[in-house]
Amino acid sequence: MREKPKQQMRIWAMLCHISALLAWLLLFFLVFIGIPLYLPLNLLAPLLIWRFKKAQYSWIDLQGKESLNFQISLTFYTLIVIFLSLILVVTSCGIAVTSNSTVNEVKITFDGLLIMFMSLILLVMLLQSFLVTFAAIKAYKGEHYRYPLTIRVLR
Repeated sequence: MREKPKQQMRIWAMLCHISALLAWLLLFFLVFIGIPLYLPLNLLAPLLIWRFKKAQYSWIDLQGKESLNFQISLTFYTLIVIFLSLILVVTSCGIAVTSNSTVNEVKITFDGLLIMFMSLILLVMLLQSFLVTFAAIKAYKGEHYRYPLTIRVLR
């Protein structure tokens, strides 16, 4: 695409990117009020925008695929971290029980694991918010941006 996309196309392309962040905020709000939920809501809004607008505008098709690929990759990476953290917690619990550790030692181990995983999640969320915002700004300006470390599911 050599010509700069029209403003309406650029706004929809920007929304493909930003809507994923809004879905993460909704998910955190649900968890904060006590609804323990992990649904890939970050895929739903970009998917809907891309699905309904891709035939109308080729720019939205391109940006929607890029946004969805990044969100699919991020969801996949998050599931891997959750799976590894469960394995680590079960292993740590098993070691603590079999080694007759005191309650204080087990608490220190779990606190350390909690701090480590919360730091990792915070880092991923900050990185995602930066990258998505950057991509949304680029999409609004009519420039293409490719997310790093993205698995290209949609081509």
